[in-house]
Amino acid sequence: MGMTIAEKILAAHAGLDRVEPGQLVEARLDRVLANDITAPIAIREFRQAGAVRVFDPQRIILVPDHFAPNKDIASAEQCKLVREFAREQELTHYFEVGRMGIEHALVPEQGLVLPGEIIVGADSHTCTHGALGAFATGVGSTDVAAAMITGELWFKVPETMKFVFSGQLRSWVSGKDLILYIIGDIGVDGALYRAMEFGGDAIDRLSMDGRLSMANMAIEAGGKCGIFATDAVTESYLQGRTDQPWQPVAADADAAYCAVKHYCCEDIEPQVAFPHSPDNTRPLSAVGMVPIHQAVIGSCTNGRIEDLRSAAAILKGRTAAPGVRLIIFPATQAIYLQALREGLIEIFIEAEAVVSTPTCGPCLGGHMGILARGETAIATTNRNFVGRMGHPESFVYLANPAITAASAVLGRIGSPDEL
Repeated sequence: MGMTIAEKILAAHAGLDRVEPGQLVEARLDRVLANDITAPIAIREFRQAGAVRVFDPQRIILVPDHFAPNKDIASAEQCKLVREFAREQELTHYFEVGRMGIEHALVPEQGLVLPGEIIVGADSHTCTHGALGAFATGVGSTDVAAAMITGELWFKVPETMKFVFSGQLRSWVSGKDLILYIIGDIGVDGALYRAMEFGGDAIDRLSMDGRLSMANMAIEAGGKCGIFATDAVTESYLQGRTDQPWQPVAADADAAYCAVKHYCCEDIEPQVAFPHSPDNTRPLSAVGMVPIHQAVIGSCTNGRIEDLRSAAAILKGRTAAPGVRLIIFPATQAIYLQALREGLIEIFIEAEAVVSTPTCGPCLGGHMGILARGETAIATTNRNFVGRMGHPESFVYLANPAITAASAVLGRIGSPDEL
C-alpha cells in the first residue's frame, strides 16, 4: 500500500520508510513561524526552559503582522519583544514594518516554503503553505518554543481526505469558492485532524494564488493541513524565489484515503458564507437582500495580486456605494508595489476605498476596520465567528474578491453581473 502526500513527508522527516494514520512520530522541522501575538508567549517559554540559542537561526521566521504597525502601547511592547529576540538570536528571517507582509502571504513569496518540507507556525492558518506541497500546520506557542529549541516536534500521522474537482470554473468562481464549497459540504469539523489533499483537472489549472487561498482555509474544516501535489504551477511559482534544491512530491497511485469527495465545477457558483460560521454557505443566487456597511478585501486568504486584480476589474470606473466603507489590504509590500505599478491602487482610491499597508487589520478584530454593534461586513477573510471583526452583535459574510468588490458598489451582497 502506498502513501499520501502527508504520510510521505512525515515518514521522510521521521527517518522512517513508511508511516500509518494514527502513528506517533518525532519529525525534524524545516521552518518554525510565529507572529507578534504568538511569538512573545513562545519566547517567554523558550527562556523559562533555560534555552540560550535557537536550533538554527536560518529556520526561524518571525513576522509582526497582526497589530503592526502598532495600534497601541500593548502591541508596541509585544512587537518590541519579538524584535529584540530576533536581534539577539541573529535570525535571518525577521520582517519588520516596511519590509513585511501578512505572514502566510510573505513566507511563500520569499521562497521560504519548499515542496516536501514540514512547516509549523503558532497561527492556525499556517496550513496555507501546503499549497506548495509542504506539510504545514498550526501549533501552540509552547510547541513553537520547543521547536525553536530542538528543531523537532511529535505528530500523530493524520488520515487523509481527498477532494477532486473536475471541469471548468464558472464566471467569478475562484479557489476561495472551492474551499467554501467544501466547508459548506462537510462542515467545520468535517476534516478534523485530517490532511486535506486537493486534486483533479480543475486543480491542475488553478493558479498558485487560488491554491494558497484553498490551503489557507483547510483549518476552517478542522483540517490538520491542506496540501497540493507539486506540478508545473508549483515549479513556475518557485522559479526565481529560491536557489535551494527541492523534489516534487505526490501521493502514490495506491495511497489509502479515509474519504474521497468528487465535485463538478460546473455546479459551483460563487459562494457566500453567512454569519456566524464558514460552513453556513449559500450560492450567490440564494443570498437574497443583504445590505452592508463595510467591504474588506485582503488578508492572508485573499490579499494577493490576483485578488487585487479581480477587485480592480470590478471597481474600475465605479465607486463604493454611499454608506459603505471599502478597505483594501495588499498582503505584502511586494504585492502593494506591484498593484501600484499596474495602476490598481489608483483604481481603488478613485473608487473611494482606503488602501492599507500590509497587516492583518480587522480580520481578527485587530484594528483598521472594526465593526460596531449592528453593522454588517462582507470580507475576503477566512472566519466570520461571533465578534470576529468587532462587536459581538455585528455580522460578517465571507466571499471572494470579485463578489466583495461588486457588493461594495451595490451597497448589498451581489454579483459583478449586476454591474
